[in-house]
Amino acid sequence: MIIRAETPADPAAIGAVLVEAFGGEQEAALVEDLRQDGALTVSLVAEIEGRIVGHVALSALKSPLCALALAPLAVSTTRQRQGIGSALIRSAIDGAGGLGATLVFILGDPNYYRRFGFTIETAAPFPSPYAGPHFMALKLTANDVAPEPVI
Repeated sequence: MIIRAETPADPAAIGAVLVEAFGGEQEAALVEDLRQDGALTVSLVAEIEGRIVGHVALSALKSPLCALALAPLAVSTTRQRQGIGSALIRSAIDGAGGLGATLVFILGDPNYYRRFGFTIETAAPFPSPYAGPHFMALKLTANDVAPEPVI
């Protein structure tokens, strides 16, 4: 498996993985909108034998400063539970840190995302319409970040 940055030849294959993994067009449309708006800060694919089988996106938030949102994460249904999603998340987190991001937010299953360091407690001080049991954050720096609305 190869984890690499998205290239201009990849959007159709990424869209197909998103549609397959989520069973609809909504996430594929979201990623395309982010791409068109220049808001995809990190867009990584997992490739096996020349075929894209997974994708993860990080996009910049307006607030807090230097924070990113991780979404969506998708893996082809025939390749799930093989560590591809985990590899994509770890690569995305590494990429975020390399870009100077301070926090990464996610809306997802705590049982899955805790293993990467995401916690509800880290996200709790940041007001958000998504606040709740699935709203988590990962702090990437030792510096404190002032709690401000997540947008």
